[in-house]
Amino acid sequence: MDNPKNIIVKMPNWLGDLVMATPVLADLHEKWPEAQITAMCQTNVAPILKHDPNINEVYAYKKPSGWIPHRPHWLIIDALRQGEYDMGVLLTNSFSSAWWFLFGGVKNRIGYSTHFRSLLLNEAVPLPKEINTQHLVKTYKMLLSPLGIPLTNSEPQLYISDEEQKAAHDLLKSFGVILGQHKLVGINPGAAYGSAKCWLPDRFRMLTERLLEDPNLFVIYFGDPAGAPLVNSICENLPSRVINMAGKTTIREVLALIKCCTVLLTNDSGPMHIAAALKVPLVALFGSTSDVKTGPFGIGTVIHKHVECSPCYKRVCPIDFRCMKRIEVDEVYQKLMSEMAKK
Repeated sequence: MDNPKNIIVKMPNWLGDLVMATPVLADLHEKWPEAQITAMCQTNVAPILKHDPNINEVYAYKKPSGWIPHRPHWLIIDALRQGEYDMGVLLTNSFSSAWWFLFGGVKNRIGYSTHFRSLLLNEAVPLPKEINTQHLVKTYKMLLSPLGIPLTNSEPQLYISDEEQKAAHDLLKSFGVILGQHKLVGINPGAAYGSAKCWLPDRFRMLTERLLEDPNLFVIYFGDPAGAPLVNSICENLPSRVINMAGKTTIREVLALIKCCTVLLTNDSGPMHIAAALKVPLVALFGSTSDVKTGPFGIGTVIHKHVECSPCYKRVCPIDFRCMKRIEVDEVYQKLMSEMAKK
């Protein structure tokens, strides 16, 4: 299509994937700066796109339960019809998302030809042959090639307002953290996908105790409400220089607090991609997943032992968890020290 006026982009459902897909929004805006661009994403992750200058609107929806003919699906279809979109880009590979776009009257629908949905698309793009050996950021961007948009150097990027950043600074100050005077190590010990992605809790605790040997260093722990019990157990009876924010922050607050960190230690998770998009130094621990496909983009250090069964992509390790057990506290500590030296 030569000159679309009203574009809708179905963004990925997982937080980290959504962050990795933000270059698509930038590339579309660069190609058609006069077009109205709507990012469609689930309500729980929609706030991540606030303040993004490459979009005009976020259409947030609640994930429907039940089969396609049920009423919640038709509410989405009605919203799409009201939008009168003349181009739709599907960054999700599900049948249902293509079905929504078709019955929602979205014209010029483009997406990867997965899950028997080619007949629902105007442009069904075969999955790249290199999909298992290239970063997901590139895979998302390759979908734009039929639109005349070549692969660019755009990277994942997130945006924080001055007010949000000031609120984060004030919160940290209430815990005794003076940015510029103190080092702040962020730690994200969980992962929404499952425990197979996560380093051992006792090692996070041992590492924290070692970090606290530096009297000018504070540690801030992140986690969603589901991960709060894990973080609570790690932080129990640790000194006051350990700040436990698990289950106490919104997505926007997490962004601003991560931006304040000297370095972030994290499993393969949404916060890892947030830190990478904000250009915060980080150390990422990988086991069951592929750092080639979903590692931090363009920044940071990855520790991945590449054992014979990794990546397995399982939510829970069915054997001895060798991929994470081989990552030792001292190695992680040394990598954190190296990353902190870069900021």
